[in-house]
Amino acid sequence: MKNLKLKNKNKAFTLVETLVAIAILSISVLAASAAVQNSLQSSYYARDEITAYYLIQEAVEYVRNIRDGNALANISSLSSGGSGVNWLSGISLNSGDPCYFGNFCTIDATKPPASAMTVCSPANSASSCPYLNQNGSGLFTYSAGTPTKFRRSLQISQVPGDSNEIILTVSVSWNSSANHNANVSVQEWLFNTR
Repeated sequence: MKNLKLKNKNKAFTLVETLVAIAILSISVLAASAAVQNSLQSSYYARDEITAYYLIQEAVEYVRNIRDGNALANISSLSSGGSGVNWLSGISLNSGDPCYFGNFCTIDATKPPASAMTVCSPANSASSCPYLNQNGSGLFTYSAGTPTKFRRSLQISQVPGDSNEIILTVSVSWNSSANHNANVSVQEWLFNTR
């Protein structure tokens, strides 16, 4: 009969074995949930970074559009006997332009070119540029809509010794889900196309 009791004890789990099994299971579940959480944070950051690059591309294309419009206006003006239009008109021609050399400015692609650019206040600080809003159509604007976490700034600088070339720097910053500031910046060289 003693042998029978020993056999039954060997078949059942002891309390220690059960606790060890639960601990191992808990550690594996925690590791899996941490991996999922890291993957989610990475995907949110990637989503925000893609949005930032689209906002940069939008600003660069808008400035190019103004430059190209100036080139067409220049051709039209010269062909009708006018004095011509400078390729930087409305961009960075004189100190009254919002994006005059060294100023930080914003661009609202939902507005016409004459009122699309606004100087940040103070003009020497990118962090003074306002946050973008997103309107009901999904467009980013400064005038109406739901506030976003994205801030876009533009800065134009001259290429020393070349009046037919500028450097456009567009930056987008945002507070990522990991509570740290993220920033993407792109430089584009623009040329006088005449």
